[in-house]
Amino acid sequence: MEIRNIAIIAHVDHGKTTLMDALLKEGGAFSEHEEVATCVMDSNDQERERGITIYAKNAAIEYKGTKINLVDTPGHADFGSEVERVLKTVDVTVLVVDAYEGPMPQTKFVLKKSLEQGKKVLVVINKIDKPASRPNWVVDQVFDLFVKLGATDEQLDFPYLYTIAREGIAIRSLDDEKKDITPLLDFILEHVPEAAQKKEEAFRMQPATLSYDNFLGRIAVGRVHEGTMKVNQQVSIITPEGQKRTGKISKLFTFSGLKRVEVKEVSAGDIVAIAGISDIFVGETISSSADSEPLPAIRVDPPSLAMYFMVNDSPFAGREGKYVTSRQIRDRLEKELETNVGLHIEFGENSDRMKVLGRGEMHLAVLIETMRREGFELQVSQPEVVLRDIEGVVHEPMENVVVNVPEEISGKIVELLSKRKGEMTNMVTENGTTMLEFVIPARGLLGVRSNFIILTKGEGTMYSSFSHMGPHVGPIEKRQVGSLISGENGTTTAYSLWKLQERGPIFINAAVKIYEGMIIGEHNQGSDLTVNPVKGKQLTNVRSSGTDDAVNLVPPLPVTLEKALEYIKEDEYVEVTPSNIRLRKRFLTELDRKRNITKR
Repeated sequence: MEIRNIAIIAHVDHGKTTLMDALLKEGGAFSEHEEVATCVMDSNDQERERGITIYAKNAAIEYKGTKINLVDTPGHADFGSEVERVLKTVDVTVLVVDAYEGPMPQTKFVLKKSLEQGKKVLVVINKIDKPASRPNWVVDQVFDLFVKLGATDEQLDFPYLYTIAREGIAIRSLDDEKKDITPLLDFILEHVPEAAQKKEEAFRMQPATLSYDNFLGRIAVGRVHEGTMKVNQQVSIITPEGQKRTGKISKLFTFSGLKRVEVKEVSAGDIVAIAGISDIFVGETISSSADSEPLPAIRVDPPSLAMYFMVNDSPFAGREGKYVTSRQIRDRLEKELETNVGLHIEFGENSDRMKVLGRGEMHLAVLIETMRREGFELQVSQPEVVLRDIEGVVHEPMENVVVNVPEEISGKIVELLSKRKGEMTNMVTENGTTMLEFVIPARGLLGVRSNFIILTKGEGTMYSSFSHMGPHVGPIEKRQVGSLISGENGTTTAYSLWKLQERGPIFINAAVKIYEGMIIGEHNQGSDLTVNPVKGKQLTNVRSSGTDDAVNLVPPLPVTLEKALEYIKEDEYVEVTPSNIRLRKRFLTELDRKRNITKR
C-alpha cells in the first residue's frame, strides 16, 4: 500500500484540529454509531480547557487505497519543540491560515521551521465562511511571507485550496460547489509524494515523540526511514554522539484512525510505535545493524525563560499535596525531560531548588499545572528571561508581537507596550480594527496580558513568537501596584476584608485560612503594605440604630496559575498545591523582609 506522510501546521485557533476532525470522519476513523467530540485530537484535559493543542499527535486514514499518516501539531510558539521534532517524520506540511486574519506570528514560526527543513508546503485557506473573509488577500500575504522567509523557487510555487473545516467542506476554487472534504484528500494525493520504501536496507528509525504505557513501558513513535523490523528482533540503539547499546523489540504498532494497531512487522515509509526499549530517548537511532550511521540529530531552539521550582516551605506545607519532598519533585522533573525536548533543568547543589528552563510562560505553566493535578505540592519563583553573552555584549530574547484591537483604544495599547520597551514596526487600521506589530523584549511581555485584557475589555487579541536575540535594553518598569501582605496567622473575616478592599482588589474570600507573609490582594499605591485581615469587629453592649454599616464585599479576583506567574515580583513566590494557588513573600515576617532589604 502507498503511504503519504503529512503534518498540519498553523497559528493558534486557525482550525488545524478541526480540519483533522473532518479528515478523520471522511477517512472512516469513526464508526457510524460513535459519538464524536469536536477537536477529538485534543485529548489532554489541559488542551480541552485551554482550547489549544499542546502535544503533537499521530493518526492515520485510508483513502483510495492509500494510507495517509496525519500529524496534528501545536500552534503555540511555546510548544515549538513538538513541531520541530515531528517535521522529521513527514514529507509535506499543510499550512492552515485563517481567511480573515492571514499569517500571524506562529504561522511565521511553524512555516520557517518547515522551509528550513526543505519541506514542500501546501496551503489551506480556512474559515472562508466568515463574513469578513478575504481569501485572495490572504493568499498574497502568505506568498509575501514565503518570500520573507527565504523559500526556494519550488517552495514559492505552493498549491492552495479553500476550506470550511467546521462544516467539513473543501473547494479548489471559490466558485466551486461546497459539498464535502474530498477535494482536500484528492489535493493531498496529488501533491504529496509517496513515502520512499527502502525495504532492502538495514532498519533505521528515529523516535520523534515518546509516550508511556503502564503495561508496555516507554513507547517510541517515529518514522521508519529504511528497512523492515519484526517483533522480538534484536536492535542497536545509537546516540547522536555515536555511542551504542542493544535492545529488543517487544511490540510493534502502526496507526489506524486514532488508535494504535498491533502488527508483527513494520517497514520503511510508515510512522510507527515501538515498545520494549526502556531507556530510549528522542533523537536516538534504532537500527537492526550495529554498523549503521546515526540519523541526523533533532535540533530544537534553546529555552528562553527560566524559573526556580522549590520545595514548599510555607506554614501550610504538606497539608494538601501527595508528593511534597525534593526527591519526588526531582524525580518527576527528570521523567519530564525524557519526553519534553524543549525543557532544560539545572539541578543545583541545594536539592530543594531546581532551575527549570522552558520555551515560554505557557510552556512552564502547563508543566506546573500537570504536576499540580498529579498531586505535587511546590512553590515557584518569578519567571526570568535567559540572557546570553554574544561577543562580550549581553543579549536577551526579542519577540514579534501582533495585536488586533478596536481603533479607539489603539493609543492605550501603544502606550502600554512602549513602556515595556516595545518598538512599533507596523500599524494598519481597517474596518474599525487596528493591527499593531511590535518587536519587544520577552521580559517586557511578562505580566502584560492581564493589563491588556483590562484595557481592551476582552475585545483585543495579542500573539507573540520569538524573533531574535537582541542587545539588552535595560530595566523595564512592570508592575504598578504593590501587595497587601497578611501580618497575622488565622482565618479572614468579612469585616476586615471590607475595610481593606478600599486599598485595592482582594484575592481571597472571607473565612479562608491564611498565614503571615501571604499576599491577599493588591495595594493601589504601589508599595507593599502589611495588614491584618483576621481582625473582627469590636463588639459592645451599646446598641445604636445608626452606627452599623452593612458589610458589602466586592467579589475577589480569582488567582489562576497564569495570573499568579504574571503578578509576582522577584521577592515573591507562587505556592502551588492540588487544592489552591497562593501568593506569598519570600521572607514571611516583616522583620525578615526589612533585614533582607538592609543587606541588599
